[in-house]
Amino acid sequence: MLRARDAMDRDFAWPLDIGSLAAIACVSESTFIRAFKATFGETPHRYLQRRRVERAMYLLRTTDRSVTDVCMSCGFASLGTFSRTFSEIVGVSPSEFRGPDERAVRVPSCFYRSWTRPSSFGEAPAAARS
Repeated sequence: MLRARDAMDRDFAWPLDIGSLAAIACVSESTFIRAFKATFGETPHRYLQRRRVERAMYLLRTTDRSVTDVCMSCGFASLGTFSRTFSEIVGVSPSEFRGPDERAVRVPSCFYRSWTRPSSFGEAPAAARS
């Protein structure tokens, strides 16, 4: 499972399919999906999407590349899918995310990075789980 996750982290911008990831983990496709979710708490598809969105967040904040260019360089095939997925994970559209964030100047950077890191789909914030 770790080899497959490392491959997803390394090659997130390339089209990855379950068959090739299962081959890396040396298990069948169905076993791979079940074992990955049991091990990491989310499906391989959701994990890959989250990694792609994390990279897109970095590119949107640190470069002046267009949203479409960021979308394509992070491995998304369509701008619509990218925008929808980004909004579901981050809570704002890619264009809104690119704008200035007032929280960045009022809190230590370690807190800011923690707060703005995307979480899994449907995962409740830590405060809500307590």
